[in-house]
Amino acid sequence: MAAADASGPSSGQVWQDKEIRLFLPAQAVMCRKGEFVIDRMNSVEDTKGNNGTRGTLLITNLRMVWISHKSFKTNLSVGYSCIQTITIRSAPSILRARAQALYLMTKFDEARYEFIFTSLVEGSPRLFTTVQAVFRAYETSKLYRDLKLRGAIVRDGLLRQLPDEEVFNRLDGVMNLSSDQGNLGVLYLTNIRMVWHASLAENFNVSIPWIQISKVHVRASKFGQALVVETVPRAGGYVLGFKIEPDERREAACKEVSSLWKVFLADPVLGVKHTVEDAPTSTQSAPLERRADDVEIVDSAETSDTMAAYLADASKAADREPVFDPELGLAVEALPPGYDIGKLWSA
Repeated sequence: MAAADASGPSSGQVWQDKEIRLFLPAQAVMCRKGEFVIDRMNSVEDTKGNNGTRGTLLITNLRMVWISHKSFKTNLSVGYSCIQTITIRSAPSILRARAQALYLMTKFDEARYEFIFTSLVEGSPRLFTTVQAVFRAYETSKLYRDLKLRGAIVRDGLLRQLPDEEVFNRLDGVMNLSSDQGNLGVLYLTNIRMVWHASLAENFNVSIPWIQISKVHVRASKFGQALVVETVPRAGGYVLGFKIEPDERREAACKEVSSLWKVFLADPVLGVKHTVEDAPTSTQSAPLERRADDVEIVDSAETSDTMAAYLADASKAADREPVFDPELGLAVEALPPGYDIGKLWSA
């Protein structure tokens, strides 16, 4: 008898580290499951998009969130996966004249954006040191969050365990159905992921974090009944089949996979660890109280135009041809498609 299908809740899909968003509602500013605030700085200026405005910068294990002190709805979220380079150099600030600032060069949806954050606490390097250290921790812990094919995850027939990883079961004789004839191998089930590798070629393997799974079920294949694991679209939308015999063993494996997956989603371990020596003890608490009166629906066109204020446009080969703008009464460089000078002027 086949085990019942199991589909994970939508909250299991993580966007916080993969996207850049502006004008977030209070719910999206709050930490999701598995996300926590590492540091909180209450005097930081968004020099590129809101020069002259004091705000709070939250540094979590997945992203950076800046919130204006003037209006909660003026905020932005930058996921670490979008960051390409981090540099420190001088920037013109209304609140601090010219000061050392943190420059983030990012890429999201095929566009490049630049963010500049200036600490308004003179002589404090905390903004620079914390962001750089947390970003390094994020970059070196991707196996907790990202599906990996043919990685260096097995050595001498044993799984190379991650920090805080526990192996709950090892199943030998599991066939991966990714090829026409199938490949016999070993399946590991841990508190963080499931890992399969071929018995005769350790480098032929796949590591699937629970956070990237969308569905677990048993269904028919040309090899007979198989345990099937589907990943979320952001992880490639893979459909991975594993043949486990006899039937009782397959059913037990399916139940165990479903159970471990659901337990993980209730309290995810996402891998980023960093301790700030002089951070306030309150950083582990919820970053903000929810403000119902500050939540409003923001027009997508307004968001698009405001995003243009952060455009780095580093990919263009040359300046665009100047065009006459009747609103300004001047010839200006043509804007990228979809942007409006009027809304940019008021952003």
